[in-house]
Amino acid sequence: MNIAIDRKTTASIWSEEDLAVLTFSLNGELFAIAATLVREIMDVVAETSVPGARNFVGSVINFRGRVIPLTDIRLAFGMEATQTTIDSRIIVIEIDIDGEPTLLGVRTDKVHEVTSLQRSRGEPPPSIGMRWRADFIECLVKRDGEFVIVPNLFAIYALGRPSRQFNQS
Repeated sequence: MNIAIDRKTTASIWSEEDLAVLTFSLNGELFAIAATLVREIMDVVAETSVPGARNFVGSVINFRGRVIPLTDIRLAFGMEATQTTIDSRIIVIEIDIDGEPTLLGVRTDKVHEVTSLQRSRGEPPPSIGMRWRADFIECLVKRDGEFVIVPNLFAIYALGRPSRQFNQS
C-alpha cells in the first residue's frame, strides 16, 4: 500500500527551513500538522459509528454533503478518549491514500494557531523511553520551552487502512 501525504513525501514537506503548521491539543499534548493539508476547521458535528472499524477511525461525519471518516489519533497513540468540550474541533485534512485525494476529519481537544516551525529545531523521537510508537512521530520540534509533536500521518493512517489480504482456503 502506498500512502502519500498531499502528493508529497514528508521529506519534501520539510524541504524548506520553516514549515507552516496548524497546532492543536490532544490530552494536554501539543501537536502540529502541515497547514497545506488543512481544508477546514469545524465545530463538532453528529457522527455515525461504523461497526467493525478500527477504534481510531470508528465513525463518519457529513462534510459539505460528503461522508468522510472521523479519526481520533489520540487512540492510535494509546491515549484515553476524552469528552467533547466547548473547545473541541474537527480539522478536515486532505491526504493522498493509494493515489486518491482523501478527506479525513481529525478530532481535537482544541485548535490553537497557524504558525511556523523551524526544521533546525526538530529532532527524531528518542528510540527508548517513549510512551508512544516512535514510527507515529515524524519529529519533535522545540518551541518556546516545549515540544511540538509532528505526527507521522503515513504510519498512522496506514494502520487504519483495512488489509487487502484475505485468506483463500
